[in-house]
Amino acid sequence: MVDEPAKRFEMTRGRRVLNAALGGFVKYGVCPPDTYLLTTRGRKTGFLRTVPINLVDSNEGRFLVAPYGEVDWVRNIRADGFATLRKGGWIELVSVRELGAAEAAPVLREYVDHPRALVVAPYFEAPPDAPAEAFEPEAHRHPVFEIVRSTTIRI
Repeated sequence: MVDEPAKRFEMTRGRRVLNAALGGFVKYGVCPPDTYLLTTRGRKTGFLRTVPINLVDSNEGRFLVAPYGEVDWVRNIRADGFATLRKGGWIELVSVRELGAAEAAPVLREYVDHPRALVVAPYFEAPPDAPAEAFEPEAHRHPVFEIVRSTTIRI
């Protein structure tokens, strides 16, 4: 473990601009294969909220990982249990369940053991090359949701 605490996420103006630009590319399907637009319904306002997100697609299933901790989309999806994933002309309606620490640890390790680690690794205390057990304490700071049911439609 690292002596200093993991970096805290702050939504800055630059990050909003980057998310909007990335969202435009994802909307038209010009993006890496694991990048989607996640849309959740706001738990208080009911308004739809959309953010770009990277899925973990493995032999165990498909997972949504919150690398920046308990941000708004996490609270929204906990309240509703449903969301949509969009890429190009496809929208996928998904139902999710939150994983416990033991189930989430290997998924978190796989999430960080990727080129995206350049961006998200400062938010994790365990290094990318650590064993899966080192990611169990991270699970309460980085929620993981398994996609348990999905329906895909073409728009």
